[in-house]
Amino acid sequence: MKPVEVTDATFADVVLKSPIPTFVDFWAPWCGPCKMVAPVVEELATEYVGKVRFVKLNTDENLNTAMSYGIRGIPTMIIFKGGKEVGRIVGFMPKQELKKRLDAALAVAPQPA
Repeated sequence: MKPVEVTDATFADVVLKSPIPTFVDFWAPWCGPCKMVAPVVEELATEYVGKVRFVKLNTDENLNTAMSYGIRGIPTMIIFKGGKEVGRIVGFMPKQELKKRLDAALAVAPQPA
């Protein structure tokens, strides 16, 4: 299952207001490791269908959102739950490691602002 593309304009509605946890893949077209992680993210999106929403944000085209979350290297993946960040993964990782990190983040209760 392919993750949905989000933009600066749609990020808040799609990610922060999501009724289910959301996995955001911050990427860019020129990034080799981003291309390596993309099929892994698609596999996870299929495995977690109905439990986690998977989206992608092109950091070249959506600088405001990338900067507001302090994205300095890509790929960076952030897991949001209840509109709050509950996990962050930087760099390429094999599927089992990504899955382990995602499951750990899903077990975290979001902290109040």
